[in-house]
Amino acid sequence: MKLKTVFEHNQEIPRPYTCLGANISFPFEFESLPSGTESLVLIFEDVDATPKPWTHWMVFNIPPSSIKTEEGTIPSGATEGLANNHTFGYEGPCPRYFQGTHHYWIRLYALDIRLDLQPASEREEVEKAMNGHILDQTELSGLCTRPEDLE
Repeated sequence: MKLKTVFEHNQEIPRPYTCLGANISFPFEFESLPSGTESLVLIFEDVDATPKPWTHWMVFNIPPSSIKTEEGTIPSGATEGLANNHTFGYEGPCPRYFQGTHHYWIRLYALDIRLDLQPASEREEVEKAMNGHILDQTELSGLCTRPEDLE
């Protein structure tokens, strides 16, 4: 299973997808899904934040037929869960609130079921429902560094 977006593994996340820019969700596409995939889950998190990890975006029940998603959208038929601020939608990396470089992981899971969950589901609920149903997973890391002019 492969995941592609606008930045390469371990590269800086482009400014439009952070709070220093338009703060819109990045486009993504996936390929080579395992046979039997019924839905996908995407979790975007900051592994250096407190509490760890800080969930910036969570989308579940992504139809495997979606394949490609444009920036600022979620796939048709998918559901956004709650991020750490108990809000729906994308919360881009925000380097104005921390020093140094943070590591952000996009994790994509292929499941053999659709999750029977409400949109207001917390990450823990989604992960519990995924348990025992993950066919494959992939991940991609991006970086976000506080610009020096924000010192």
